[in-house]
Formats: sequence, structure tokens, C-alpha cells
Amino acid sequence: MASDTHLVLIPSYNTGHRLAETVAQALRRWQPVWVVIDGSTDGSDAELPHGDGLRIIRRARNGGKGAAVLDGLRLASASGFSHVLVMDADGQHSADEIGNFMEISQQNPAAMILGVPIFDAAAPRIRVLGRLISNVLVRLETAQPIGDTLFGFRVYPVADLFTVMAASRFMRRYDFDTEAVVRLCWRGVKPINRAAPVRYFTKDQGSISHFRYGRDNLQLAAMHLRLFAERLFGVKPKRQ
Repeated sequence: MASDTHLVLIPSYNTGHRLAETVAQALRRWQPVWVVIDGSTDGSDAELPHGDGLRIIRRARNGGKGAAVLDGLRLASASGFSHVLVMDADGQHSADEIGNFMEISQQNPAAMILGVPIFDAAAPRIRVLGRLISNVLVRLETAQPIGDTLFGFRVYPVADLFTVMAASRFMRRYDFDTEAVVRLCWRGVKPINRAAPVRYFTKDQGSISHFRYGRDNLQLAAMHLRLFAERLFGVKPKRQ
């Protein structure tokens, strides 16, 4: 389906051959699809399909998922799009769900549509348990029934997400998915939860993860401390 209000936005950094597969599947179900190549050095963007429904945006240097999304939002806003569906480039998210999420968004344009993962047996247990902790913290921070705080398959209103991101120096890396939901809830954007399958690949199947458990979990912990401080005491970090 083609749309002049809703687009699919796929940030990618060194995703390997999974990128071309993901983009091709998305294009078969929705257009336009925009891919933000976030300083990739593996040549994965050279394998992307060609077509009128695809736009490729290139960042000279890797800045993180949130930074790539922010560049996409800026261009989407300038091009008149009202909503973006953000999905991962590594094939974990099912393109079959794009139409369902877009339809819910079109019926509820003021809301954000949040994917809630349906895990298969291959899902790493440590990641499943870790997100349960994050879910509890975000529900305390927002007093909203957020189904999942880390799943990256979501539809956002462009104007609201761009506003909260442009006002902060955070939400540029792995803190993007969680903090964006919190700040959008604080802004009054209603969350709508929708179940969606997620698939975890092995390394032999081409799985590539840039998540570093020590570094990135520390960043997420610091994020929750900031959010609780702001929620409880009105302490906001200085913007640099």
C-alpha cells in the first residue's frame, strides 16, 4: 500500500545481508520505505533494491539508532509525513505486521502504536528477563500500561517524537526506544499496545548485534535514574 502520510523508517548500521531482505519485504507491504544508513562500513547498502518507493539516507558517521531516527524524522516532517513506523533492519521484526500497525495508527492518529513482542523459543532468556525489569520501571515513570519498553517495532506521530528528541541530547543510542516512550507519555501521547512476533537469529543465520551488555545496560540504568529524578523532583539534565 502507498501512503502520503505514513512511511516505514529503517535505521541500519552494519546489518549485513539481512538489510536487503528486510527492506525488500517491507517494500512489498508498504511504500514509501526510507532507510537511514548510519555510517555503515560493511557495504550492506550496496545490496539494497531499487525502486520509486525506496529512499536511502546516508549519515557520514555512526551516531546510534536514535540519531538515525532523528535524521529521518527531520526529513519526514519537511516532506509532509505525519507518522513513521520504525522497525529494525536485521529481520527480527515481521514485515507482515506493517499494514496492521499502520491501519491502527490511521484510526488513532494522536496515539503511538507500540509493538509487544511474541517471543519464540530462540529468544535469549537474559534479554527477556531484562526487558521485564525495564517494563516495570517505565510503568512507574509514566503510570501508563506500556506493553513493552524495548521493542523497536512502533508507529510514532512525527511532530511529537521530533519535538521531544530535538529538546534533548539523549535518546540517540540504545536509550532511544525506552526514553522516547516515556517522554511521549509525559507529553500526552496515548500508547496503544499491539502484539507482534519477533525472531532471533543465530550467528550462523546472519545475526549481528551491536548491543554491549555492560556499556549499554549502564546507559539504560543511568537513563532510568534521570527519568525518575525528573518525574519526582523536576530535575532536568542540562542540554549541551
